[in-house]
Formats: sequence, C-alpha cells, structure tokens
Amino acid sequence: FTQTASSAIKGAIQLGIGYTVGNLTSKPDRDVLMQDFYVVESVFLPSEGSNLTPAHHYPDFRFKTYAPLAFRYFRELFGIKPDDYLYSICSEPLIELSNPGASGSLFFVTSGDEFIIKTVQHKEAEFLQKLLPGYYMNLNQNPRTLLPKFYGLYCVQSGGINIRIVVMNNVLPRALKMHFTYDLKGSTYKRRASRKEREKSNPTFKDLDFLQDMHEGLYFDSETHSALMKTLQRDCRVLESFKIMDYSLLLGIHILNSNMKEKGGECSWSASDAKRHGGQKVLYSTAMESIQGPGKSGDSITTETTNTMGGIPAKSHKGEKLLLFMGIIDILQSYRLMKKLEHSWKALVYDGDTVSVHRPSFYADRFLKFMNARVFKKVQALKPSPSKKRCNSITALKAASQEIVCAVSQEWKDEKHGILAEGQSYASLDEEVLGSCRRPDLVPSTPSLFEAASLATTLSSSSLNVDEHCQRDQPTLYSSSKGLPSSSTFTLGDSAIYLTSEQSTLEMENDNASVLDVYL
Repeated sequence: FTQTASSAIKGAIQLGIGYTVGNLTSKPDRDVLMQDFYVVESVFLPSEGSNLTPAHHYPDFRFKTYAPLAFRYFRELFGIKPDDYLYSICSEPLIELSNPGASGSLFFVTSGDEFIIKTVQHKEAEFLQKLLPGYYMNLNQNPRTLLPKFYGLYCVQSGGINIRIVVMNNVLPRALKMHFTYDLKGSTYKRRASRKEREKSNPTFKDLDFLQDMHEGLYFDSETHSALMKTLQRDCRVLESFKIMDYSLLLGIHILNSNMKEKGGECSWSASDAKRHGGQKVLYSTAMESIQGPGKSGDSITTETTNTMGGIPAKSHKGEKLLLFMGIIDILQSYRLMKKLEHSWKALVYDGDTVSVHRPSFYADRFLKFMNARVFKKVQALKPSPSKKRCNSITALKAASQEIVCAVSQEWKDEKHGILAEGQSYASLDEEVLGSCRRPDLVPSTPSLFEAASLATTLSSSSLNVDEHCQRDQPTLYSSSKGLPSSSTFTLGDSAIYLTSEQSTLEMENDNASVLDVYL
C-alpha cells in the first residue's frame, strides 16, 4: 500500500465506512452472538457507481467489514452514535500523521481529533479478530481502561493490494501542544530515539531518553497515583492472559506554561476543532476518564480557566505543572514463533531481560515495575496523618512503660490479689511476676505445655476483668502515674505472653479507646 496514493487510500476508507455504517443502521439491534465475531461482509464499489454504491473518482475497489455487529456494540458501549461516527470520519478529509515506529504503518486522524485510523498487517488484523470475544468480555466488565478502544476493522482491496485498517481512539489531542512525547516499554536495549527521529518537529522519545530527561519521574497526588497504577495493573493482566507482549505506553506531556500554551494552542486549533470541542462524543475516551472516571479533575494543580482536555494533572521534579495524556498502544503483538525466535537470538547477544521482546508474564511484570518505580511517583504528604501520629506516640509510650512497670505493678498488687482470688492459677502466676518486678529480666520457672495453655486461657479472660475493675475502682490511676501510661505485664515461661495496656492522658481527651498489644 506504500505505492498507492495517500489521497486514494483516504478516499476509499471514507467511502467504504460511509457505505457500511449507513447500511448497518437498517439492521435491527440484537444481542451479540459468538458467530458475529467472525462475520466478514464485502461490497464492491466501482468508480462508475452501481445501484447500491455511489460513483467516485478513485480506482475500483472492494471494501470488507469485519464483525460489523460486534463493532457496532463497541461503539454503542462508548456512546458513539452512527451519525457522529460517520460525520467524524467522512465529513472532511483525513489528516495523515508521521509514524515514529518501525512497523511502517500509516496513521490518519479525523479532522475532529476524535479517531485514529491505522493500517495494520495481515497477522495483526487476524489476531484482532481472534481477540474480539475476550475483548468484548473485558469491555463489559470494565469500560474504563487504557487499552486501545477499537471501533472498527476494515480492509480495502484495490489492484491486487490489501490495505487493512483499524479505527481507534485518539490518545494525544492535537488541540494541545505535546512538549514531550514518549514511547515507553520498560526495556533498555536500544530504547533511545534515533537521530532521524530527533530531527523531527515533534519527536517521539523512548525509555532511555525519559530516564535522562525526567530522571526523578512524574509526581501525582495519592488518589490519582493509586487509580493510575490499578488501571495499569488490570490492563497488563488482561494482556498477559491474551499472551500479548511488546506493547508500549504512549505518554504525551503538556507543560502548563501560559506562553507555551498559547503558542501551541493557536497553531494547533482549527475551525473544525473549535466546533468539535463544544461537546464530547466518545465516553471514557480521555486519559482521566480512563483511569478513574469524570468529576475528579486535578483542581489542586490546574486552574479554573485551564481546559485540561481530559489530561491527568501531574508535576515534574522541577515543580512544573503538567497535563499527561496516555494510552497503551501496539497490543496486536502475540508471543508466537517469530517473537520467540527473536527473543532467543537477542538473549544470546545481549542481556535477555533488557530486550523488549519477552514472554508475556515477564514483560507485564517488568512493564509495571518500570512504570511504578521510574515513571509515576506519589507526592509525599507534608504533614503526617493523625493515625501516623498516634502510632509514633504509642511507640514512644512503650519505652516509657517499660521503665515504670515495676512501680505500677506494685500499686496494683494489693488490688489484684482481691480481684483474682478465685483464679488460683492466675494468682500464683501474678505473685511470681510481681515478686520479681525488681528483676524484669528474670523469667519464672517454666510450666509444662498443658499448664501454659491453661494459664494462657485464664490470662486472656482475666486480664479484661483487671482493666475494667481497675478503671472503675481507681479513677485516679493515671494522675498518680504523673501523666505516664499505665501498663500491666505478665510473663508466662516459654510461651512468653506479654500484655501491655497503654494510654497517655494527652490522648485521653481525643480518644477513649485503649491499645492492647499482645506479643507471643
């Protein structure tokens, strides 16, 4: 298809999609059946036209539509109406984009910035068709995903040439200038942009370039970071289950700087863009919607006057305010024989764990580890949370309680003898422990295993009675300890049961619950 004129390809795509989608509206809605995923419809469009097809000035061609009913369901799932789909693709000429990848695919974007049309190889189209039942199940369970959203799979046959195309969501909007664009796989072998790519006006950099430019990573608030990583983990597990590898995270970074934003916006906007962005047509299409849904746009980073276009707010290590646009791309690479041979050959020459081609499970784990450790990071809170304060205070109180355990135990001694008269085994244990309070490092004589079990049962039931009774009969216990925590300690031979009940008077004002730590 590289020898075919680009204008002829774009015209044939628009004519074919216009005919098939329009013809599909006459078919009644029904549930998607298993055989619907494998249906292929074909129509011949001669240049002079026919009773069913319009005349055109392109060479004669045949247009095939794969799984039309299944893709109609996908479009409905994402809120795409047939009229909007046709208007976006067929109303104005498609815009061709440059391709930084090695696949040689052609990329077209619709004038409304909504859809990307990409040419795919025969094996990729065949793999996507086999993938559709599982893809259907995954979208039903979770429409919020960073995986590509496929809206149609078609084939243009002209002059003995087959041009297969897939219609997908557009990850990077043209209305905002992307100051940096990265294609990240999590591998380091030859993952640096070529000299030819760097000379382009909007180059796409790779993993080693990101580690050099953004060595500290990108920072998110805790909620956004958690939602993003959960989405990536879920998507990678889906891809692993399909035995898919060699995919990438396409990451576009827009710096929220007024001067650069105005320049980038003015050169990117067109009249059609201004009309289009009056209302969004596709659900779950933006990066923010893909990870956590609408209504949670980072107000803490962006201002009210900023149109985020669905980008995810973040900050760089320099403190710059950023908008991130991202999506997982190139998922139509299965770990088949050729990929296995490619990995084996590269692993002989280089470190096998650094090359991009790898078995799906290892690839997913390496991809997630790279994203979590090197790319996406969580902003640390400046003030510790109240729960952390409480944990720190309890840790400090434990040390203090060890110093006064003898004194407090002596005060409790007489009271406990009266309370625990009926529990002889517990009382005898109490006398041994309290008698050795001056030497807490000494352990009483070791009872048998059966005795230890019975004593542990008695201890667990009796210790609650001690606390309740002491708090009821001795309300001035905390004041007599001069603000220090109360503590009761019991040691039980080899079973080493150690109970402490701690609480400071400072925390009593805010929290009525005591903390009971049990060390076995």
